[in-house]
Amino acid sequence: MTDFEREWQKMLRGEIYDAFMPEFYEKLLDTREKLHIFNNLPPRDIDGQQTLLRGLLGSCGEKLVINQPFRCDYGCNIHVGESFMANFNLTVLDEAPVTIGDNVFIGPNVSIYTACHPLDAVRRDKNIQWAEAVTIGDSVWIGGGATILPGVTIGDNVVVGAGSVVTRDIPDNVAVAGNPARVIRQLEPGR
Repeated sequence: MTDFEREWQKMLRGEIYDAFMPEFYEKLLDTREKLHIFNNLPPRDIDGQQTLLRGLLGSCGEKLVINQPFRCDYGCNIHVGESFMANFNLTVLDEAPVTIGDNVFIGPNVSIYTACHPLDAVRRDKNIQWAEAVTIGDSVWIGGGATILPGVTIGDNVVVGAGSVVTRDIPDNVAVAGNPARVIRQLEPGR
């Protein structure tokens, strides 16, 4: 195993890793090249878009829609289930795994972050970095402009209100809103 492979595994496990290795930057540039092509394909070139997305994402279901533009760091750490739809300007910083279930709908201008940095400036200035996985359950609707922070798990049958900032885990069958997002309503499954 190379030094870079060891650091990559540390990143995926949520350990402090050396994000400034040249190989990380090369992988970021490779992803940006693919995203540049995807984001500039004609809107009617659905086959071309699907081919690029399926080559970029770690895994995805059969029914996949991501409206242009889309941005992510690596792509290979993003796993989406069946019937996934994301509107314009989805941003996913996928240093750690981002796992999204079936029947998930994401509004425009949503951001999902896994990258973490210390609050302490001295440690932050030393380029200390780690990542925390994000998991989103089945049958979730994330409203436009919402932000999902590192380490969050969102349960099944959840609605995240537009503009919300999700800072902690969300249980099944609720609607949340606000900054930070709080439960505002219980939801009945299947309704």
